[in-house]
Amino acid sequence: MTTQQQSRMPLPGARALVALLAAALLLLAAPLARSDALDGTLGVESAFVSVEDGVYLLQARVTYPVNDQIRAALRDGVSLTFELEAVVERERRFWADARIAEVRLERELVYHTVSDRYVVRGAQGRDIDSYPSLDAALAALGNVDRWPILVASQVGADAEHIVKVRAGVRRGRLTDALRVIMFWTDDWHRETEWYTWSLPR
Repeated sequence: MTTQQQSRMPLPGARALVALLAAALLLLAAPLARSDALDGTLGVESAFVSVEDGVYLLQARVTYPVNDQIRAALRDGVSLTFELEAVVERERRFWADARIAEVRLERELVYHTVSDRYVVRGAQGRDIDSYPSLDAALAALGNVDRWPILVASQVGADAEHIVKVRAGVRRGRLTDALRVIMFWTDDWHRETEWYTWSLPR
């Protein structure tokens, strides 16, 4: 065998290293790829609107799921995104209801290894607060107080209006290692049914 032919053959050591790295990545991703990754209670427990100075403020209580897969994923560097949608529609008798307002509250949860705390960030990536445990962070995420969703000028005086609220959670950012092997899975996305009630006049 010539020197040129030998140089074209893959080195056994290199092949074994690639196989070992692939196996390690699969083991790391296994808890994240399970279909029950977000298994647990997810629901809007209560919601109502109060009016202050012509602004409609939403108060909501949401329960988010927690399990070992979520804990492991956060500690492995995965972030979770929590969304709350609010829609206000004007009821119409002979036509589809008219949507007059639609807002979305989005926050991100990450685990900070150095401080050993769970950090909640706003839509712009700025830290809002941090918590010593995942349960405490989820409880804070589930308490939405005085969120402005509508102003009085948008509400018709002679019409009935309904408010709809829906909560969701999905996988956010991945580490570089996990991004390669988890681009195909959508198991990390859940949302509730709409929680609906009449808007007070």
